[in-house]
Amino acid sequence: MATPQGTGVIHKAITRAYREDRIFCNLPAAAKQRLSEITLTHSYSKGAVLFVEGQAPQGVFIVRSGAVKLSVDSPDGRTLIVRFSGPGDVLGLPATLTGKPYSLTAEVIEPAQLELIARKNFLDFLREHGDVALRVAQELGETYHAAVHEMRTLGLSHSAEQKVAHFILDWTAKHSSETEEAKSKMALTHEEIAETIGTTRETVTRVLSHFKKSNLIAIKGATLVVKERLGLECIAHGSEPIKQTPLP
Repeated sequence: MATPQGTGVIHKAITRAYREDRIFCNLPAAAKQRLSEITLTHSYSKGAVLFVEGQAPQGVFIVRSGAVKLSVDSPDGRTLIVRFSGPGDVLGLPATLTGKPYSLTAEVIEPAQLELIARKNFLDFLREHGDVALRVAQELGETYHAAVHEMRTLGLSHSAEQKVAHFILDWTAKHSSETEEAKSKMALTHEEIAETIGTTRETVTRVLSHFKKSNLIAIKGATLVVKERLGLECIAHGSEPIKQTPLP
């Protein structure tokens, strides 16, 4: 598995993450105490693999610091990045609940500290505290709807331009303001962007260059600047292709 080349703070990518603050927030004192008793903290260096696709679930991981890449591999060796997770994210939840193998591979891409709750302990905790189990069910439901939206967004995009435009808009959404221009630290390589949206590094490079020439975006070092949000939105929805400097 290739090691990512990006450095600095890795922001979450498109797919919605399971969040600790949506599952374990404002617990009763007894539940908090029990949770602390079954939680183990470990530190991991860059490149450490928490679990691999197809592995029997050992439990859930809660990211305290650092960043983790979640990905799937195809039989021909291609990799699709599903998400970049950061502090507060809960990893391995579906597999831990169902007992089925992990469907993703989780690799640490920045030195990280994580908490592990073993599968048996986690399931016993949910049985003891029904309100937390309900939160988990709600979280899974919301994530399902987000995943369907994501598949529709990327799967029904007919061109590389649409996919890259969607990626840029979603990536910078948290930096929205009343102005047309938004800035975001982009610590991903072109290869990682390609693995996130299901295309090739060469295609991402060509499209980003095309967007820059069309004055839709600017890239200054590790900073991505959206100069024309409406233009990107038109491309993302397939309503108006770029006519200047056609994509080679």
